[in-house]
Amino acid sequence: MKPVAIFRHLSIEGPGYFATFLDNKNIPWELIKVDAGDVVPADPGRYSGLVFMGGPMSVNDDLPWVSRSLELIRQAAQKGIPVLGHCLGGQLMAKALGGEVGRNPIKEIGWGEVTVANTVAAAVWFGETRKFGAFHWHGETFSLPPGAERVLSSAHCVNQAFVLDGKHLAMQCHVEMTEAMVREWYVVGAGEVAAASSSPAVQSAAMAEVDLAQRVAALNAVSEKLYSKWIGGLAA
Repeated sequence: MKPVAIFRHLSIEGPGYFATFLDNKNIPWELIKVDAGDVVPADPGRYSGLVFMGGPMSVNDDLPWVSRSLELIRQAAQKGIPVLGHCLGGQLMAKALGGEVGRNPIKEIGWGEVTVANTVAAAVWFGETRKFGAFHWHGETFSLPPGAERVLSSAHCVNQAFVLDGKHLAMQCHVEMTEAMVREWYVVGAGEVAAASSSPAVQSAAMAEVDLAQRVAALNAVSEKLYSKWIGGLAA
């Protein structure tokens, strides 16, 4: 089986629980460290699926790898190779497929409830789950590309996730989190949290770490559903 390509844009924003999931399913994967200078490949056909992780930059920044990533996503969609995006990754998918990315009304950092849409498409991905606590760290958001269907929303961000063609999933929120990642992000991002503390959707590190093990375990259970659905479309 061809490996799943995972694109990392910042050293602390790796695949997290998604890598654990793939290992448990004996699915090969390759980490492409964009942050370390790895080149974004031109041919998505080398992989069974493409996964884009988060990062502090904007898809509207003039970075050389952004245009290559957008083109790779477009080619993958045309060839039916499933694409999965987390936060920045979801924004890359939205822009590549015809949506727009801009500032969210407020910054979201920390745990926040997201609501699953009452649609057939949402039920295919989330089953009977109606709401769950997701992790957030973003100041921008995406619009829906043509043909995409919203499957998640929250009080502070209307478009938390969309699906396209039954096999592509783009998320604004983070579902790949581990306990270690939550703690590390708050250490590295302490200045950003302090600067945005007036936002009603920004939690302190102390608040985010309350019942952290239980929160992460519950999130991993939701992720298991999403990732299981996504790998069902992996290319041969």
